[in-house]
Amino acid sequence: MGKTLKVGDKAPAFALPDQDGNSVDVGSLIGKKALVIYFYPKDFTTGCTMEAHEFRDMHEQFLANGAEVIGISADDVKTHKEFAVEHELPFKLLADTENKVRDMYGAWGLAHTPGRVTFLVDKQGVIRMVFSSQMQPKKHIEEGLRILKEINK
Repeated sequence: MGKTLKVGDKAPAFALPDQDGNSVDVGSLIGKKALVIYFYPKDFTTGCTMEAHEFRDMHEQFLANGAEVIGISADDVKTHKEFAVEHELPFKLLADTENKVRDMYGAWGLAHTPGRVTFLVDKQGVIRMVFSSQMQPKKHIEEGLRILKEINK
């Protein structure tokens, strides 16, 4: 288990398949736009569905503030596709089936369980927010948008 990245750290680049099976190279997005990278435990669970709905409902505001939203869990491409279609998610869900990126970012919960951790990465690739809360899935969206608006001032 790697250390948890913190505010001021450079966001590590990585590539993972999205819900359509296309490789998404996050490193190529750095320098073009801000990124909201949120790690969540599992598709179709209550808290994760609530969190995904909140990101979906606020997606236009993130885009308007220059940020792309990316969700990551250990679920596979097929499960992500089903989750994205069923819940009409307009953003990418990346399949980190071996938890390599979760390790890279240190997005773990208690007792090495998959954590609910959101990272806001600015256009230069610097982490500007780390919000970790298993029990407050909606708060991730509020905090992400608040910090995004602050750094855009």
